[in-house]
Amino acid sequence: MLTTARLLKEACGDTHYIFRAGAWKARTSPQTYQGAGEEALEWLAEVQHTYGLKVATEVAEPAHVEAAQKAGIDYLWIGARTAANPIAIERIAQAIDPQRIQAVGIKNPVNADPALWIGNIERLEHTGIPVFAIHRGCNHQPCWMMAHAVRTARPDIPILLDPSHMSGDAQRIPELMTKLIDLRLDGAMIEVHTDPASALSDAKQQITPSQLRAVVEPFSNQLREINENETDLLPTSDDTTLNWLRAEIDELDDNLWSTLAARMEVSKRIGEWKKENGIAPLQPERFQQILSKRLTWAAQNGLDPLFVTQLFDIIHQQSLKQQL
Repeated sequence: MLTTARLLKEACGDTHYIFRAGAWKARTSPQTYQGAGEEALEWLAEVQHTYGLKVATEVAEPAHVEAAQKAGIDYLWIGARTAANPIAIERIAQAIDPQRIQAVGIKNPVNADPALWIGNIERLEHTGIPVFAIHRGCNHQPCWMMAHAVRTARPDIPILLDPSHMSGDAQRIPELMTKLIDLRLDGAMIEVHTDPASALSDAKQQITPSQLRAVVEPFSNQLREINENETDLLPTSDDTTLNWLRAEIDELDDNLWSTLAARMEVSKRIGEWKKENGIAPLQPERFQQILSKRLTWAAQNGLDPLFVTQLFDIIHQQSLKQQL
């Protein structure tokens, strides 16, 4: 951790950033690395004192908050799994001492629930310290619709982008960082490791300190220019809203094409089964059954039945090709 801090200092100089590291790591499987625990807070304190950096750690329960405050940690953040439990957020908020913590960040819940995210922000605001949101997406998907809803409801709350968790892929971080300017986000939380391949968790989504500088520098310059001359350089409200809506459309399109590709793969497997069992690829009764279901769905959702019929026919024809 000290090596990472030193290399970050060398790569990024006095650029405004906070050194964050999770002492307690919430993981899906108990067989995976769970973090070094309270001992790691001493390492963060050493980073703080040796390199003059502000430090942050993740907390998931009041005991974590107490330990972090005792160690002199500057900032706290709450992870997506904890953010799914409003009772846990209440208890964490009650343990925070506004005299000892400078600010607290809250990631979006693992489920795409903007109301819960906003509710968590409000729970933390009761502490009296500044609160910021961290948008990490859901299951390595951006979930822009959720973030847009929170930005619209609470434009006063800073939102940081978490491109590392959002993509789960270090290669996509530069692409996602363009959203900082397009969507007028307020900063980013990016995972860095001196040797990502040997990282004990989330190795595929981490970059090196030198890569961080290359990723961040263009955007930090643009953000600085925006702050210095907001009237001339900041996108208009209408432009920003359009960018949010386009981001939502792009994500929906990505999901649509991924779903179609998955459907064709299942169709291919159905074709293999039919061949093994001597069944013809085309089953008119099944086709009519699905089409009828989709037309009912179209009427319930206000879609043109002709459009739905034509679209389903195209999908069905392509599915038959996969079965031949």
